[in-house]
Amino acid sequence: MTRLLRNTLLAICVALTFAAQVARAAESSTAPETPAETPGASFQSAVPSADRRGTEQTLLTFPEWYLVHSPAEYARIVQHAPSHDFPFLGQIGQLWSSYATVTREQMHDNFPLNPSYHVMIWVIASSTTVEYALRSLYENTVGRASWLLGGKTLTDEDRYGAQAAQEYVDFIRQEPWYLFDFSARLHHLWSDVPAWGPGLARKWERRYALTTEYAIKAVYGKLIEKATRAAYTPALMTTDVIVDHLPDGWSAPAHVSVLARLPDGRALLALPRYFDFRLAATVLAQQGIRLTDIAGNTSNILVTVWVKDDAPLPPGSGRVLFEQPLTMPADTRRVALLMPVGGLSDFLAAAGKNGFVTEHVYDY
Repeated sequence: MTRLLRNTLLAICVALTFAAQVARAAESSTAPETPAETPGASFQSAVPSADRRGTEQTLLTFPEWYLVHSPAEYARIVQHAPSHDFPFLGQIGQLWSSYATVTREQMHDNFPLNPSYHVMIWVIASSTTVEYALRSLYENTVGRASWLLGGKTLTDEDRYGAQAAQEYVDFIRQEPWYLFDFSARLHHLWSDVPAWGPGLARKWERRYALTTEYAIKAVYGKLIEKATRAAYTPALMTTDVIVDHLPDGWSAPAHVSVLARLPDGRALLALPRYFDFRLAATVLAQQGIRLTDIAGNTSNILVTVWVKDDAPLPPGSGRVLFEQPLTMPADTRRVALLMPVGGLSDFLAAAGKNGFVTEHVYDY
């Protein structure tokens, strides 16, 4: 609990510093503007200007993606264990401390402020904090009691909740969470899962917990969807990249398209965004094709990997920004690395050989 409070206070201090910078920027907005280069963005980029993204977004997308990584860890845990084994409070601490770290890095490198993105992060991080705090309280009281009364055995409701949790993770890796059909999961809970059976106390407690969760998220998701559509334009689902060459007779992998071949032998490709970007970039790397520009950026990109606690990172893996312990897989830590865009392909090609798992590439 002390660590959670410390991490939360740290994030608040960083946010206040960020707010002060926004205020100073607003005060000086009446002065004549001088064109400035976005750090890491090349003026000679062959990526169309409409498809370029700010360098700061490789940092700021981590808190957003943590809200994919965290449910994914929850889904892995509840496949074999009760929900109260998930470290809800620890996850709150990791969320806010990582946000503080990436924001400090953003300020240190003088990247664009991007205040609207920070507002979005604060909204989703705050709502997750409330949700996880309430679920921690419930699961470690009522949930634990039903687990004991039910004979410490997973029920049909536990297994249904685990299946729905994994379906949710698979969905939000490509789509916004609020588009997930919680109403359908609520309907199938009551229509498909037997209401009677062994561990009756645990069954009905789980049924109540899942019903409450799905009903609240179904309503809240609809509200967030309306607010998001009113405030934000739909995100591009592809990331334009420049590669150093295309081999003779090369055929594009699935979900990768050639937009243009450049006179110097390089090529402009469109790769899928978000979760599938890592998969496509890895396939290209294994074919000897190197990315040299991602969404108009040639400086640093953030990558997270899973590494065993007793295993060092191989030389040339990039600069460690922070580390986070994982509950499952056990004895494993998440390591956030900043590395040059030009070194990403070699890193991805060697990841399997070096004994660690590339979790995500934060493609701006």
